Amino acid sequence: MEATNQKLNLTMLCDFYELTMGNGYFKCGYQDRITYFDVFFRTVPDGGGFAIAAGLEQIVRYIQDLHFSEDDIAYLRGRGIFCEEFLEYLREFRFTGDIWAVPEGTPIFPREPIVTVRAPAVQAQLIETYLLLAINHQSLIATKANRVVRAAKGRPVLEFGSRRAQGGDGAILGARAAFIGGCAGTACTISDQLYGVHAGGTMAHSWVQMFDTQYDAFRAYCETYPENPVLLVDTYNTLKSGVPDAIRAFNDVLKPRGLTKCGIRLDSGDMTYLTKKARKMLDDAGWQSCEISVSNSLDEYIIRDLLAQGAQIDQFGVGERLITARSEPVFGGVYKLTAVEDADGTIVPKIKISENVGKITNPHFKKLYRFFGSDTGKAIADYLCVHDETVDDSVDLEIFDPEATWKRKTVYNFTAKELLVPIFRHGELVYDLPPLAEIKRYCAEQVDTLWDEVKRFDNPHTYYVDLSSKLWQIKYDLLKNNSAGK
Repeated sequence: MEATNQKLNLTMLCDFYELTMGNGYFKCGYQDRITYFDVFFRTVPDGGGFAIAAGLEQIVRYIQDLHFSEDDIAYLRGRGIFCEEFLEYLREFRFTGDIWAVPEGTPIFPREPIVTVRAPAVQAQLIETYLLLAINHQSLIATKANRVVRAAKGRPVLEFGSRRAQGGDGAILGARAAFIGGCAGTACTISDQLYGVHAGGTMAHSWVQMFDTQYDAFRAYCETYPENPVLLVDTYNTLKSGVPDAIRAFNDVLKPRGLTKCGIRLDSGDMTYLTKKARKMLDDAGWQSCEISVSNSLDEYIIRDLLAQGAQIDQFGVGERLITARSEPVFGGVYKLTAVEDADGTIVPKIKISENVGKITNPHFKKLYRFFGSDTGKAIADYLCVHDETVDDSVDLEIFDPEATWKRKTVYNFTAKELLVPIFRHGELVYDLPPLAEIKRYCAEQVDTLWDEVKRFDNPHTYYVDLSSKLWQIKYDLLKNNSAGK
């Protein structure tokens, strides 16, 4: 089949079984039955202690534009398996349900809902693929970016990965997610244009090679961009010619103008050795203000080791290992049915049971709280309860480990914050999408509420997501009564 130039309708970006199930629900009379689904994930990438939620803005835009065009319906009719009543239903299709979600930038943990959907069965089923795509991709990149940024210990990190990303959206939305996770900017111009992720860049090796001499290349660049030229010094020999020619260009072009802001970048070699030597050469030449940037297949572990070895680095450019989350490139979020409503409005909890304990779901329409120590401001634990429960943080509270029913603990001297906020009500947007810079600030603030033991890269402390006694009992009863598939 030949590709067409028609505009993509993301409503059709769904697994085909969403449509076959929708058609089946329609024929069984279930199309309007109210259902509850949770988006959650099971393990933190890279063995980390937490992840970062991202992708909500794209979900909002998607939900607002849900529709089937006449071309879409004609395609589905051509498959020969969908009834005409269902196709007619799709002609007027729109989302009329409710959605709750944790705000972008929130630290999140396994098995707790990131997004909760309450909607008629066909609607809730149809949006599964895109919700998972948006959350899985951007949460993965935001989480990786946050690890890299924390390894840099306050030094700016720029996202440099567009040319290695998996497709256009991987580059564009990956840069957005990396900014949420803490990156200072990106090399991806369109991400700046669309989302305000500050784009920047200097030169490639080809610029240096274009001129008769390296010095000529550096001088021309300084004359073109005198306010803050950053020169790539490793095209030929970093210490013998690269840094000396950069110093000469700075002296000849910047110094007479009284300009001192400048930098050099290294993209190869032993970064610890070269940056130490380059720093001394620059300082000895009176260019203490010159910053040193490095790039070349960096990640959080390499950055951590470079700084531990005393490398003299002011800024990092991180590309392929960030934009692809190369060390663990799958986030693993899932979308599971947790409850349905009877005709009288009664919510009936549902559970998925598995021999793999980690795949057993937490049933029911739920609330998610985060407890903070009143004395420290640090996050203590997250708490899942049934939707009609409330938390009184003026009294001690007993919470239950969902995987070890004999483990209970008492939480005291805490404040509780409800994490899931309304996004859509009856199909209408009720949430003000914050500016991206505000999301980034919020993310940094929330990560700061986590204990250092949770944030370490290796063998992080387990942060607990516990259940209320009511929810634990509901789950236990469902496990006992449904183990035979009843």
